Amino acid sequence: MMSYRALLSILLLMVCAGTSKAADYTQPVEGDFVVRDFRFRSGEVLKELKLHYMTMGTPVRDSQGVVRNAVLIMHGTGGSGRQFIREQFAGVLFGPGQLLDASRYFIILPDAIGHGQSSKPGDGLRARFPHYTYDDIVTAGYMLLTEKLGVNHLRLVMGTSMGGMQTWVWGETYPDFMDALLPLASLPVEIAGRNRMMRRMIIDAIREDPDWQNGEYKTEPLRGLRSALNILMLMSSATIEWQRQSPTRASADEFLHRWIEERLKQTDANDMLYQFEASRDYNPAPKLESIRAPLLAINSADDMVNPPELGLMEREIKRVRRGRYVLLPASERTRGHGTHTLAAIWKQYLEELLEESNK
Repeated sequence: MMSYRALLSILLLMVCAGTSKAADYTQPVEGDFVVRDFRFRSGEVLKELKLHYMTMGTPVRDSQGVVRNAVLIMHGTGGSGRQFIREQFAGVLFGPGQLLDASRYFIILPDAIGHGQSSKPGDGLRARFPHYTYDDIVTAGYMLLTEKLGVNHLRLVMGTSMGGMQTWVWGETYPDFMDALLPLASLPVEIAGRNRMMRRMIIDAIREDPDWQNGEYKTEPLRGLRSALNILMLMSSATIEWQRQSPTRASADEFLHRWIEERLKQTDANDMLYQFEASRDYNPAPKLESIRAPLLAINSADDMVNPPELGLMEREIKRVRRGRYVLLPASERTRGHGTHTLAAIWKQYLEELLEESNK
């Protein structure tokens, strides 16, 4: 029989091996960039707009001084760049020999306006914070890259959900600035139909709570916030996985309670309201022909936010001169809208895009 000491040694080796795997990529460096007198599309001006970001790796320039290895990755609504520093994403893409090896690429993970550690309503301005849009987020991101980080070209622009939508905007706004585009869990059309209705439910739930007090609440308007989170939970639901996790009535009730209560502790009502209002004028459809870089759009069939039965992507991708679309079938591996962050499921398509755009 194996001795206790020998067994303990094996267990320690297993733990160390697991830890090594989880951190088998360059750890990010964090920073802030302050833009003075930033003017939003609404005409509002913020005296100091702080943009928080993380980077991994170092930029590499060619003989003409053009950065050739920078990768911009943008997060979804309510998230931050930190969401990508997880085993399911960074552990699949950023490690040695992986597709976006951080020793070879300069990876940039910004917090969008209104999110993470960047300037947002919850910092103090509340409902007096400028009403930003995705165009504002992209403009600010361009300033961060060019004025702070010295990046004059991107090898790849990619994003998940809101970040996926902003990927389309990047392709139209700065068509010669990147080699490739990878929007995940998004559609290149005006937000309408059920998608708009769910977003409006979230906005109205917060605004119509008497405790919101036009954004000047002293404590969170919990009734409105709870209703908004209920809608958000359905938007991001994963049918197959949630059935597996909650196969009984009691377990489903417990899952719901835990999901909502955890998010109530970390959600600011004004921040959430602004985040969902920011999509109000998103609509890249009229300018899709202006996108020049190879673009590969990836959605999953169980995504409630971007349901494939609408046929919108199939229609619009034809207008992107170097565009292609992949629909991942629903399976035990997918997670509904959240499939966008499970890099192992779609990394083969990223590899194809990198090879295509390297020509």
